[in-house]
Amino acid sequence: MKVTSGSVFALCSLLLLLQVPDSLGLVSQSRGHLCRTRPTDLVFVVDSSRSVRPVEFEKVKVFLSQVIESLDVGPNATRVGLVNYASTVKPEFPLRAHGSKASLLQAVRRIQPLSTGTMTGLALQFAITKALSDAEGGRTRSPDISKVVIVVTDGRPQDSVRDVSARARASGIELFAIGVGRVDKATLRQIASEPQDEHVDYVESYNVIEKLAKKFQEAFCVVSDLCATGDHDCEQVCISSPGSYTCACHEGFTLNSDGKTCNVCSGGSSGSATDLVFLIDGSKSVRPENFELVKKFINQIVDTLDVSDRLAQVGLVQYSSSVRQEFPLGRFHTKKDIKAAVRNMSYMEKGTMTGAALKYLIDNSFTVSSGARPGAQKVGIVFTDGRSQDYINDAARKAKDLGFKMFAVGVGNAVEDELREIASEPVADHYFYTADFKTINQIGKKLQKKICVEEDPCSCESIVRFEAKVEDLLQALTRKLEAVSKRLAVLENRIV
Repeated sequence: MKVTSGSVFALCSLLLLLQVPDSLGLVSQSRGHLCRTRPTDLVFVVDSSRSVRPVEFEKVKVFLSQVIESLDVGPNATRVGLVNYASTVKPEFPLRAHGSKASLLQAVRRIQPLSTGTMTGLALQFAITKALSDAEGGRTRSPDISKVVIVVTDGRPQDSVRDVSARARASGIELFAIGVGRVDKATLRQIASEPQDEHVDYVESYNVIEKLAKKFQEAFCVVSDLCATGDHDCEQVCISSPGSYTCACHEGFTLNSDGKTCNVCSGGSSGSATDLVFLIDGSKSVRPENFELVKKFINQIVDTLDVSDRLAQVGLVQYSSSVRQEFPLGRFHTKKDIKAAVRNMSYMEKGTMTGAALKYLIDNSFTVSSGARPGAQKVGIVFTDGRSQDYINDAARKAKDLGFKMFAVGVGNAVEDELREIASEPVADHYFYTADFKTINQIGKKLQKKICVEEDPCSCESIVRFEAKVEDLLQALTRKLEAVSKRLAVLENRIV
């Protein structure tokens, strides 16, 4: 029996899987979800009449994106459709169109206002008879699948909503009505399901509509305790208590002094050498206020690293129409110094040459002359808010072929296909998207869990010893069998 690094890695992986039972709910629970949501056919009905100014319509899109961010989106989970209306009705996308959260969010970004009248009744009729139909991706009504329509409007409708809303409620559709500004509040009550205090919402302007996102995130939750919702900082096991929680670790791990993270080797090192380089989009579309949020996102990741000459090193590259190294790997040896350098970074404010940035990463950032260490894991985190103005495929493929662990983070107008091209396998674990810069801290939390070395020699040490013992026993057994075979042969010869 030959012990190879591959077999050790496989056994390590198996051991870790055995130590994370499904019954704990940790395998399927995503840290990025605010809660687990029941399967729902959800249709948004959005007023884009002339009273809704373009800048206000953008606020609505941010609100929609925040609600979608909290959902478990998928063909067998929650399906989302959207109806845009003014004097006419425009189906933007049906329930069957988007099977992933990322593609849904991109579809929301592409919506444009119609800027005519306000035919709310007509839009509701379309949502009920068409948007929720089997042909558009609606599922057969059952106790396990909710049918929900959320109406967003800011004015008095030019048609009647009473009868169509009553038919919808009678058929089992749950109706939410959101009013903005000078909306007719009687209309909201005619639309909404009972109890109306849970189904009618009003905000004084589109500038504050985002504050309703949390209400709808909670409305779709099946469970609301902090552990089940993922609203906690426990690395492995979360134990709920009323209004609070405590952290614990799986068997074979110990809880670190921070009360949140776990260490597989009591008293030993909790990590291995990692060279991490950020590639940050500094193009003009990011805007200065959002660039400050990006800096906070970087420092959020830095806070989770064991920064030292032996463990984690951090480098930073900013790119726009050109590429600029802010600081190379190994220049700073403490989190404090790295974070200060990030805060002092100035905004380039030009184009978006993501391909050139990836090529710089390959040719310069991970070289020994730039501070990279032989044998250390190489991790690249690419952050962008728009489509690249140059070709990225060759450089993205080469980075992965060289063994770099590549993460892609997209915000706003980032292109999903480009994010997937950059990301390492499995792609779903290595690319992230959010519609709004204000929510990138949630992506930071996901990345904290994934920037790690899969093979920890400490955790596998006992398996190596076990394999060695098994090999010794097999060799001893083989020798005994050979001896028995020789004796049998001698006996056979004597009998003959």
